[in-house]
Amino acid sequence: MKRTHRLQKNHCETPDWLRSKKYPHKSRYLSGKRIMPKGITGREKLPDLMHNAFLAYNSARLMEGCRLYTQKMLEPDVTVGMSLAGALTPAGLGCSCVVPLIKAGFVDWIVGTGANLYHDLHFAFNMPLHAGSHLVDDADLRKNDVVRIYDVLLGYTDCLMATDEILRGILVQPEFQKEMGTGELHHLIGRYAAEWERKSGLKDVSVLAAAYRCGVPVYTSSPGDSTIGMNVAGVELRGNKLRINPSIDVNETTSYVLAAKRSGGKSAVVLMGGGSPKNFMLQTEPQIQEVLRIKEVGQDYFFQVTDARPDTGGLSGATPHEAVSWGKVDPHRLPDAVVCYTDTTIALPILTHYALATRAKRKLRRLYDRSDVMMEALVREYFAHNK
Repeated sequence: MKRTHRLQKNHCETPDWLRSKKYPHKSRYLSGKRIMPKGITGREKLPDLMHNAFLAYNSARLMEGCRLYTQKMLEPDVTVGMSLAGALTPAGLGCSCVVPLIKAGFVDWIVGTGANLYHDLHFAFNMPLHAGSHLVDDADLRKNDVVRIYDVLLGYTDCLMATDEILRGILVQPEFQKEMGTGELHHLIGRYAAEWERKSGLKDVSVLAAAYRCGVPVYTSSPGDSTIGMNVAGVELRGNKLRINPSIDVNETTSYVLAAKRSGGKSAVVLMGGGSPKNFMLQTEPQIQEVLRIKEVGQDYFFQVTDARPDTGGLSGATPHEAVSWGKVDPHRLPDAVVCYTDTTIALPILTHYALATRAKRKLRRLYDRSDVMMEALVREYFAHNK
């Protein structure tokens, strides 16, 4: 018995050789929350579930991104840009997520694919899209006047072509007969989308309508690469005078970032997916530093959701650390840069719910209404640095 007791005692003690070692950084590495979550009951609210169970891997990155968004990006002095890549609006994420974020003052400016903005118009015009299956015969869909976006199904004639018809009727109106950027283009289309919502008895179903009402400027990085651009090109053949000038977009978006910094505030980017919208949003800082030769250091806050790998060299997978080398992200702000590798259709509803559940609404910044003033400030500073 005595020998057994001695062995047990020795077994529980820290060996002398281990006590003598010095580990100056160990406590810092082990300072995180202990992983021992409570059992899930089914009665939790989403934020509580996330705080308890989103502890590792991409669930932890999503939790970090949600905290970064709500605790730092949504401070009153931060200007928040959101990019939207992938077919999010036809999946209903415009209605369920982007519109509520706009109305809450949680998004100040947007860059989307043209496809996201075109498909948003189906909702404004009350053209139905349907949940379906990706396991279908696409040749048979074509025979039956149905178009597929993975598992989203819509009518070719009574949705796509009907939307085109209404859109062309809008694009030939007098206010469109000039050169403009896509910010003004989408603002004007948004006015019609808002009226269509009202006439159809709908409420808050269109991103462009909500952005119009809230003064949130909406851009696309590739205006010809969508059915909106295709219809702009189509009516041009009939003598329509609308011309899209991408340089206007480049300078306007840059002016929002510069204005945020010069006002003593910060600039943040929330990137849903990657691709061209991501680059268009992030290139605002290289435009300031590299092209306009104005002293600046990069975005303050960065949160991206993507399923793209960084090692293939594609932009969608490019990390914020890589963005530092281009001047897109402030190197001193890398702790405030989060990348979550998951599907945006999973992450965006969670981010939206978490933000609305944990943060009070912000006063609308209405950047569109003040875009002329910010552009004037950009031009003044440009010439001050380039005499």
